[in-house]
Amino acid sequence: MTRCLRTSDEQRPSPIDGNRTAVHVRSAPEGLSTAFRSTTSRSRGGPVPNGPLSLPARLCLLAWDTNRGEAAPPLVRAGALAELAQRGLLIDDDGVATPVDLDSRTGDAALDGLLELVSESCPHRWRTWVTLRARHTYDAVREQLVAEGVLRAEKHRILGVFPSVEYVPADAGRVRALRLQARGILEGRVPPEDVPERDAAVVALGAAAGLKALLPGGAGPALEHRVERLAARAAAPPTAGIIRELRTALTTAAQTPPLPAGA
Repeated sequence: MTRCLRTSDEQRPSPIDGNRTAVHVRSAPEGLSTAFRSTTSRSRGGPVPNGPLSLPARLCLLAWDTNRGEAAPPLVRAGALAELAQRGLLIDDDGVATPVDLDSRTGDAALDGLLELVSESCPHRWRTWVTLRARHTYDAVREQLVAEGVLRAEKHRILGVFPSVEYVPADAGRVRALRLQARGILEGRVPPEDVPERDAAVVALGAAAGLKALLPGGAGPALEHRVERLAARAAAPPTAGIIRELRTALTTAAQTPPLPAGA
């Protein structure tokens, strides 16, 4: 029986297993998954040796706001939900995100943290999970990227007194490469049916969130049609409704103004 997690929002993020080094890929249509690949692996194991970064990690970098020093937590959470659904670890039960096995693990700290949170919480619809405690998943993914050397944590003091940490890309070229590849998929001539499923999900979810990195000039009818085709590519039959729910939730979140401080 699933018990409801009502009082504790604590999550224990830990660095992602495996040390990945980004490789710049010049040809955009080849897909996002070639942009950030692992070249070495630690003895702890990891999601996939020599594999790409997770879907939420790529979305985090794609959405990274260098002025604010962070990305959008709902988008990162949506990416984690989509990856768990694509792996078959979360399924749709009449609109509710439901774990297949309460003991399942991926080896990825951020994904496992979310899987545990869903397992121990009251049942919620997919769109609810996009924003509910989304900061937990975002923080876990950010720490993974720091551990891998993709982001750098810079400590300083505000007014010389209050400690603060600012996160910046360790290599801005890596983030630019990811964005160029994402836009290449969105604007390119490669048929959506030939785009890798995970890469299609990155673009479809990012577009739903209204990322300026993807849509600097907005989305016209042609791009909107392309996004819909990529969304269909990202959603195999068992996950079609899930991806649709996630995209709807992201669009709503992007249009909702943030609460004022202290609210």
